[in-house]
Formats: sequence, C-alpha cells, structure tokens
Amino acid sequence: MAKVQVELKVKRYNPETDKKPHWQEFTVEVEDTDRVLDALHVAKWTQDGTLTFRRSCAHGVCGSDAMVLNGANRLACLEIIKDVGTKITLEPIRGLPVIKDLVVDMEPFFAQYRSVLPYLINTSDPGYTERYQSAEDRARFDDTTKCILCAACTTSCPIYWGNSQYVGPAAIVNAHRFIFDSRDQAAEQRLDILNQRSGVWKCRTAFNCSEACPRGIKVTQAIEEVKRAILYDRV
Repeated sequence: MAKVQVELKVKRYNPETDKKPHWQEFTVEVEDTDRVLDALHVAKWTQDGTLTFRRSCAHGVCGSDAMVLNGANRLACLEIIKDVGTKITLEPIRGLPVIKDLVVDMEPFFAQYRSVLPYLINTSDPGYTERYQSAEDRARFDDTTKCILCAACTTSCPIYWGNSQYVGPAAIVNAHRFIFDSRDQAAEQRLDILNQRSGVWKCRTAFNCSEACPRGIKVTQAIEEVKRAILYDRV
C-alpha cells in the first residue's frame, strides 16, 4: 500500500440552484488500494459536505453507487485506485433524471423493471412440498439471477438514452430469469410484453450492456435468447 494524491473531477448539478451542470475538482489523499468510493468519501467528509452520491453496502452487492467513471458505467465501490489511475472523472449514469450531483431518479428504471413481472408466478397448489427444480433446469437461467438492479447496463445503452419507452437491458435480464424458470407459469405473458415496440426488438446488439455489468452477466446473450423464444416458441 502507498499513499497517493487523487484528482477527482465530478460533474455536479443541483436543480434547486443551478441552471446547468458544472465540474468541480477535488484533490484527496488515499491508499492506492482504496476504492473510488473511499476517495469520494474523503472529498465529502473533508472538503465539501454538499457533494452528493449514493452508496450503501460498499461491497458491490447493492448496486447503489453506479456512476460513469472515466467514461464507463462502473460501481465506485469496486474500482481500485491503482487500477483506474489518479485522475478520475465522475458523472451520473445517463438516461435518467439527475436529482443532485451523482444521484439520479431511479423510478423510471424500476417502472420498466416492474413491467416485465419480475417474480415467480405459479397458481398451482404445491401442497406440503417445495417446487423442486433440477440442477440442469436451474442452470438454464442461473446467469440472470445475478442482477443487482444497479442500472449500469440499461444506462449504458444508446437506445435507452434516446427512447425512454424502451424497457431496457436490466428489465429483459430479469424477465429472462423467470421466462426460463421451469417452475414459472407466466413465460408467455412476459414474452408478449417484450414483443411490443418498446421491448426486445429495440436492442441493436451494441454489447455496451454486457461490458457495463459489474456482475459479469451475459446481458446481450440473454436478450438474444428472449428474442429467439419469441420467434421460435422455445421456452
């Protein structure tokens, strides 16, 4: 470990006082093994308490501190200073309204998420037993269970930036998780939802979403699998 001087360039905006966004720079001293989130904490706690960003678990599980870090969507709690360098530019994730500084309004994102029925639907009575599933059936959708709803994939999508009606990669990933679940009975309903103009057909396979996912989910592959399920009725 070594102490380093880090220059943070943060895009700031307070709609109550600012007419437009502006940049503010902070110089902080941290360990080179610290995370970008740690550097933000130092800036807020020692230099400007009005600096605003989200964070909760700080371990890459909650997904709350997604932001544009040196031009790419990342979780600040997972990025190590010695890996990203000592000059760091931070912006709010794109395509969602900015509430303040690095905090965006997530409600449009969660509205799209809710629209795909992201929960198990099964009206049969299991009696006194569990709904068992084989390891092979579970493996079919295991990758898409890893989503933490950080919005990094959706807000990296150029289609989403220009079309707020597009359901977005994260919603499709979470639909995939239940469409291919052998215990679920609403696959056709979800496929009908995603077969609309604002659904999977808006995807242009840019792969931005897969590159942005902090959990390594094969997002583009999941979207393509949903497309094939719609076209060939293969659930």
